[in-house]
Amino acid sequence: MSSINQLFGRLRAEKRKALMPFVTAGDPDVAFTAAVMKELVARGASLFEVGIPYSDPIADGPVIQASYTRALEKGVKLQDILTMLGQTAPSLWAPAVTMVSYAIIFRHGVETYCDEVKAAGIAGLIVPDLPVEESPQLAAVCGKRGLSLIQLVTPLTPRDRALRICETSTGFVYYVSVAGITGERTKLPPELIDNVGWLREQTTLPICIGFGISTPEHVKLLAPVADGLIVGSAVVRRIAEAANRPRETVLKEVGDYVATLVAALPS
Repeated sequence: MSSINQLFGRLRAEKRKALMPFVTAGDPDVAFTAAVMKELVARGASLFEVGIPYSDPIADGPVIQASYTRALEKGVKLQDILTMLGQTAPSLWAPAVTMVSYAIIFRHGVETYCDEVKAAGIAGLIVPDLPVEESPQLAAVCGKRGLSLIQLVTPLTPRDRALRICETSTGFVYYVSVAGITGERTKLPPELIDNVGWLREQTTLPICIGFGISTPEHVKLLAPVADGLIVGSAVVRRIAEAANRPRETVLKEVGDYVATLVAALPS
């Protein structure tokens, strides 16, 4: 059983929900990424989504795109990220997954990438530009290594296609709350809860909702229908301030912010 399966099994038994921050690896540098991961676990994060910087990101809004650009301009390499994760992830009780373009996996070598992230203590992969029709090869490689392959369902995904995505996903299903790109939003679509409710009837996999979630009010609204909530741009925007302010101050502020979201989860 993968560490993600174990996590959600434990959370379901305890009637608790997961808070999953997204962090861009290497922004402002890999050392600070490691520090943020440790801080947010201490503040109650249940698992992590670690973004692998890419020059042509998929569905990412301006905040995350800018973080990828900063990391790449500073010369961060995949090997730097894997080394940092290997030194950090195994010491954290919260599993981590990489958000990574299939172009990076393919260029690195599918089996090589999976071997290296597994060795680094990573629990799974989110590959936003991998169509479900082309996922069986990567799913097989991940399955042999005990890695989860988490796939995305959006509000525009036809229902028959959503079923196929659920059938080929492992770990959890990532439900994209809004059509479009990532980014903080003041309001979420009124049909979101009904859409997730329908999906829950189709799969036994945990469902985590991402895109647009940034406030305790969002967490309180969505936690009853979700197994986990993913918060990206609001975290990345705060981390970006580490380039110009004392890192200890920024680290505490990011931790304080995530703690307010964790506190909004049902206990």
